[in-house]
Amino acid sequence: MVLRDTDIGTTTADRGTSSSKTISSDEVNGTAVYNTQGENVGHIDHLMIDKVTGRVAYAVMHFGGFLGMGEESHPIPWEKLEYDTTKHGYLTNITPEQLQGAPRRSDGWRDDDRYRDDVFRYYNTAPYWL
Repeated sequence: MVLRDTDIGTTTADRGTSSSKTISSDEVNGTAVYNTQGENVGHIDHLMIDKVTGRVAYAVMHFGGFLGMGEESHPIPWEKLEYDTTKHGYLTNITPEQLQGAPRRSDGWRDDDRYRDDVFRYYNTAPYWL
């Protein structure tokens, strides 16, 4: 069963059975992300949250690497992730090819509108703030 971000359960153990529509950010951090073929492609490192609206702007994901070595970090619009209760992880249709030219972490996570806009424009995703 695939759920949108507003339908997530409350704990790692009961995400698929809880009727709650919220989850603590510390339970999202580290959650696996799978591609459409069901392969584990990375995990969520942390979330960036809009200070004014409280909405999740994007998830910062780690892709690739082994034991933390060689991982790349990319901001992924929250709308590009769907929670799958059977996998206890998120699904995304982002391809490895899309990640090649995607915005990434290079000098720390910038807290500016232009960077945020670039992320949503790159993934052709409707901005959460509209």
